[in-house]
Formats: sequence, structure tokens, C-alpha cells
Amino acid sequence: MFSSDGAAATARGPDALQLAAAALLVEAARMDDDYDATERALIASLLRERFDLDDDDTEALVAAADAATEDLVEVYGFARRVKDAFTPEERVRMIEMLWEVVYADGEVHDHEANLLRRVAGLIYVSDRESGDARKRVLDRRGRAS
Repeated sequence: MFSSDGAAATARGPDALQLAAAALLVEAARMDDDYDATERALIASLLRERFDLDDDDTEALVAAADAATEDLVEVYGFARRVKDAFTPEERVRMIEMLWEVVYADGEVHDHEANLLRRVAGLIYVSDRESGDARKRVLDRRGRAS
């Protein structure tokens, strides 16, 4: 299920692909200017599952993503790394993870929706695939689209 570049972090810290994915998730959480502990915990959970990380590696990855996105101007570099390393199915899953973060507070803000559209385009996920990913997230949350 994971590409070879998505192997678990080592004692030296998260790899560039893991950091790129984590940074995209953190940036999505920051888009509404309300990045809270609930969103951070969700991001940690998504990353732990996606990259098969232990708690220490997960915390280090989220902390690195927090630092990397503190004054982020653009997401192109992170998105390009994800596009280049993930399979098409993994890229769709990345968009689904982003939708999970966006919906963590129960609503989608304009900046969040814009980020999702930009990232989907940058990692070559179609509008239809992104919409389907969004619907899966809403279904899991028990909400109508």
C-alpha cells in the first residue's frame, strides 16, 4: 500500500515525503486561522496510520510540519514531492486525508476549499476524484454532502 519512499521515519527524523504530506495537512488545518489540538491530533492519527509510525516518530513529524508551515507562502514544493512519490491511489488518499482535516471543525472555509482545489490540481487528482474523496469523508462523519 505504501510506496517505497513512504517508509517509516527513522531515528534521524521524518523523511522528505513524510514531511511534505504532513505539511500539506497542517497547512489545511491552518487555513481557517484556527489550528487547534483536535486538528493536530487528527493529523497525527492520519500520519501514524499512513506511514505506520510510532508515537515518537509521529510527534516529531507533526512538530517538523508545524515548523515547516509556520511562514509558508506556497505549497508547490510539498505538493510536487507528494505527486512524484505517491501512486495515483495514494494521491487520492492524500486528498481524502486533507478533506478529513478540513472537516475536523465541522465546516469548510473558503481558504480551505481553495487550498484543496490547488493541491488536487498540483498532485494530479481530478475534481471528480477529490469530490468522491470528500463524499467518503462526509459519509464517515455521518453528514450529508
